[in-house]
Amino acid sequence: MVNIMTKTALLFSGQGSQYAEMGKELVERFTCVREVFTLGSEIIGFNLREKIDNGELESTLVVQPAVFAMSVAALYAARESGIVVSEHLSVAGHSLGEYAALVVCGAVTLENGFNLLKIRSEVMHKAAQNSKGGMAAVLGCESAVVEKVCLAVKKLDEYVEAVNYNSPKQTVIAGTDEGLSKAEELLKAEGVKKVIRLKVAAAFHSALMKEAAEEFKERIAGISFKTPEIPFYSNVTGNMLNDFSDFPEYLARHIYSPVRFTDQLHAMRRDGFNTFAEFGPGKVLSGLVGKTLTEVKICNIEDLKSLETAKEVLK
Repeated sequence: MVNIMTKTALLFSGQGSQYAEMGKELVERFTCVREVFTLGSEIIGFNLREKIDNGELESTLVVQPAVFAMSVAALYAARESGIVVSEHLSVAGHSLGEYAALVVCGAVTLENGFNLLKIRSEVMHKAAQNSKGGMAAVLGCESAVVEKVCLAVKKLDEYVEAVNYNSPKQTVIAGTDEGLSKAEELLKAEGVKKVIRLKVAAAFHSALMKEAAEEFKERIAGISFKTPEIPFYSNVTGNMLNDFSDFPEYLARHIYSPVRFTDQLHAMRRDGFNTFAEFGPGKVLSGLVGKTLTEVKICNIEDLKSLETAKEVLK
């Protein structure tokens, strides 16, 4: 048996990390993984594995439950493989990844996790159809410069906001098309060489999502939540979450609030977590950890090969 060492942070992937046939090996090997996708398909209303294996991963309606299922399934596969989850853990996710984190920490059941994602994907899909906004990644630039430029754009009566604090040198902005164009112009004047428009349907995690958030809160009112059994680090606060009195309000706010992932990582490191294991498709979060923290162990689990590698890292 392999034990996940003391003070390990479990991280869960966000939207954008998906790829065709993700999790195929795990589905073939583990019954627990197949059960996750079967349950998800029943709740969402279509065959998740069929969509994933066919590479039909463009729509928010598909991507959100698919990445969520993959992230939870990867953790279940790790448990079954002999990586024992102890009590000395924390959980965190990047945007969508917070929903997998909520399941793993015991705040919601897996079934309700899918119920939440069904509603979330629907309201965000609708918002995207009614929105003309977008997002862009600003690379090689400190967040303070990005924030200064966003403020300057707002003074020109256009809207743009820093919404994803991914690493010390990577911040994502969101806003109207006009706001993004003006921000790109001002950032280049500041010497920023790379501003990359993202292939997303709307200005996620910005104020342009508030209407979707309000509808989401209303529709999830009947879903049950519990106090997490292990520490849960929040995108919204950038720290360990201690107030669990109103999860529907928190999750609604999460839709239009910035993702303070860099702050989360520093908070977990400050609290003694020195091993970071990413569960879900790709290695995006593992890469962000490496760019943000030093002297930590990092691994990702998304297939059989990475599962074997993780066993060595997590000894």
